Amino acid sequence: MTATLGALGSLILVVLFGSVVPVVPTGAAVSGAAALAAHQHPVTVVLVVIAGAIGAYVGDLATYGMLGWGGERVVRRLPGLRGRQRVGLVSGRVREGHVSTLLVSRLIPGGRVPVLLAAAVAGLAWRRFAVANAPASLLWSVLYASIGVLGRAVFPEPWQSVVAAVLLVVLVTQGLSWLSRRRRLPDDPPASP
Repeated sequence: MTATLGALGSLILVVLFGSVVPVVPTGAAVSGAAALAAHQHPVTVVLVVIAGAIGAYVGDLATYGMLGWGGERVVRRLPGLRGRQRVGLVSGRVREGHVSTLLVSRLIPGGRVPVLLAAAVAGLAWRRFAVANAPASLLWSVLYASIGVLGRAVFPEPWQSVVAAVLLVVLVTQGLSWLSRRRRLPDDPPASP
């Protein structure tokens, strides 16, 4: 039991760190942990979902706090976010009360940070963000844990299901990221003198 708690604590830390530093594949970590948990004791998958959701939630709160502090300066400095049209569109949706934007952003690779930035720039209240982000984090964790459990159902050995879950998450994430880059809106036209 101590080893399980240690592994869950490590999962929380990995997901938290990956939520703040978005280059860490947090979805793959949750999927791999769920695949392994499903092979050992299926009830442990619920604990993996909870650990993943806690890590994602706390990491998102930290990221939102940092983006709220940086605000417009971050928009001007990040090359992918220079198009004010994109940030303005998302800020408008968040301001209008479309909390679903926060839910969906957690599921789209590369969509979370721009939406968090837009929400911070739009002045979304901390409390409202904290409430809206809880189901988004839980939904995200359930989705990635489900991928891991699916891997367990297909492969007889734990290591095979972990590898399959991680590869599937990486492939889907990269594919969706590639599609979103291809569909990006053009940057704002240069200002006239």
